Amino acid sequence: MQKKTPDYDNVFKTMKSKHKRLFISVINDTFGKKYSMDVKVETLPSEGYLTESETTDGSKEIEEQISDFVIKIENEIYLLECQSYHDGSMAIRIAEYAFIVARQFAVWDIGHATIPMPRFSVIYIKRTEKTPKATTITFTFPDGQEVDYESANVILEEFTKEDIVEKRLFPYIPFYIARYEKEIASEKNIDNAAEDLEYFRNEMVRLHKNGELSDAEIVDLMGFVNTIITHITNGNDNEERLVNIMGGTVIETESEKLIRKGKTEGKVEGKAEQIIEMGQEFGLDDDDILRRLQEKIGLSLETAAAYLERYGKQLV
Repeated sequence: MQKKTPDYDNVFKTMKSKHKRLFISVINDTFGKKYSMDVKVETLPSEGYLTESETTDGSKEIEEQISDFVIKIENEIYLLECQSYHDGSMAIRIAEYAFIVARQFAVWDIGHATIPMPRFSVIYIKRTEKTPKATTITFTFPDGQEVDYESANVILEEFTKEDIVEKRLFPYIPFYIARYEKEIASEKNIDNAAEDLEYFRNEMVRLHKNGELSDAEIVDLMGFVNTIITHITNGNDNEERLVNIMGGTVIETESEKLIRKGKTEGKVEGKAEQIIEMGQEFGLDDDDILRRLQEKIGLSLETAAAYLERYGKQLV
């Protein structure tokens, strides 16, 4: 059994709850749609179902499963499931998720019910030789009819970094580094991983400047990348180098710049007022006060004179 990777799950779930807009491009690419990036995206509740899970000591326990991502865009329902590795129970889980979702939109009358199944896809972060290209659920009926409910899986290793940026598949960026997991975890050569991270950082900064990524989106995406890096490195010598690639970029909005500037000016102004007040209390003349303003807090003569005119008159 493959190890569980809660950090991958947590990043995906946090991303979809905070930045669901970014998944519009994923829906477009996966299902051949052409939604605009400002289309309304509605996150749907996905009630859990109970299933048996085998514990490490071989016993059984009942746990609640909740689908990763169910959204509605216009009149279509989409179910996206994120997986680190292939899972033998994935098809049956998708079937259960799909029925839970479909039940919310079922219509019925006496003797008849229509249950609209959602479009679905499984996103595989990693790939092994057993990772399936598609997920298929076959419904069989007593009269011999069979209906296949299927969808192609998304396998991230098949996407180049250029594909991801060109198609604006932003939710895939944090998981891209997983393809280098063996090299990163075993402290082998990670130059390729570092170069790819630098590419994503530079492209995200470019797209942020162009207005395609908001301040919150780019900062969180970079943070999600570093969460995955720290999960893989687990504190080894590669961690600092890789984390610093994303962590070295600080995004500052125009409003934050104004606030910072205001705070800085406020501190300078407060110090200037104190120097003027003390100078006048000690009987210093204007020239001495101006010299102190320039020496103590680095003001120009013109700025120092303006502060002296403003506060000197108030204190006299």
